[in-house]
Amino acid sequence: MNFWEYVSNRYAQLLADSYQHASAVFQCMVAATVIGVLLGVVTYRTEWAGNLATSTTSAILTVPSLALIGLLIPIVGLGVTPTVIALTLYGLLPIVRNCIVGLRGVDPALVDAAKGLGMSRVGRLLRVELPLAWPPILTGIRVATQMLMGIAAIAAFASGPGLGNLIFRGVASLGSANALNQVLAGTLGIVILALLFDGAYVLIGRLTIPRGIRA
Repeated sequence: MNFWEYVSNRYAQLLADSYQHASAVFQCMVAATVIGVLLGVVTYRTEWAGNLATSTTSAILTVPSLALIGLLIPIVGLGVTPTVIALTLYGLLPIVRNCIVGLRGVDPALVDAAKGLGMSRVGRLLRVELPLAWPPILTGIRVATQMLMGIAAIAAFASGPGLGNLIFRGVASLGSANALNQVLAGTLGIVILALLFDGAYVLIGRLTIPRGIRA
């Protein structure tokens, strides 16, 4: 059976696996974005705090994904939970780092002008600083998403959802009729999802970033 016959015979399962993969990455990216931006907002004003946040999230990223998921299994069990925790942790570094860089890069004169207009500290953050820091934050989200697309395949090790199951089954059965088809289908599926997500982020950037500050 060639690759296209394999895809046509199993397209329903491939679509289901692709949906689970995309859903897991999307939900983890939402969680990582919320946590990452909060960490950036809390730490960007102080040099040591920002460095600590960046160093901590960098250290998490150095842990091999298979090892981290393996360490989580005895604590939270198999399935979705270790996948969500691992992917959320891995997605933090680009978002935290870019959030801090973006907020520190805001022109102090604009912040002072907002302060002179009577805006509170929270008001300045929400209406001036975060909107101006949004382009680098979005770039961090894009980078994190591309990373998680590949890392999510390792979730199959913990019986997690997604296209990684196809890849693991294919690798485990190398030499059988459809082993290569399984690996290829899972890999191509992840690449296509990554491109679709990145295209969505480009569109979001065009809709949310004013032309004057668009990179």
